[in-house]
Amino acid sequence: MADNTQNMSYKAGETKGQAQEKASNLMDRAGDAAQSAKESVQEAGQQMKAKAQGAADAVKNATGTNN
Repeated sequence: MADNTQNMSYKAGETKGQAQEKASNLMDRAGDAAQSAKESVQEAGQQMKAKAQGAADAVKNATGTNN
């Protein structure tokens, strides 16, 4: 009986460890995805800023107000 209880306890601990490892891996992947999204948004922002600056320069050139 004690041997069966120890075996069940061992398996429960093993299962808990596996679940914790999977959760840790999921958190790592979620963190990587969040970092990638942040970098994509920053890049898009830089592109929009450059386009806006280009448009402003084009207007200045067209109106002759570019000094």
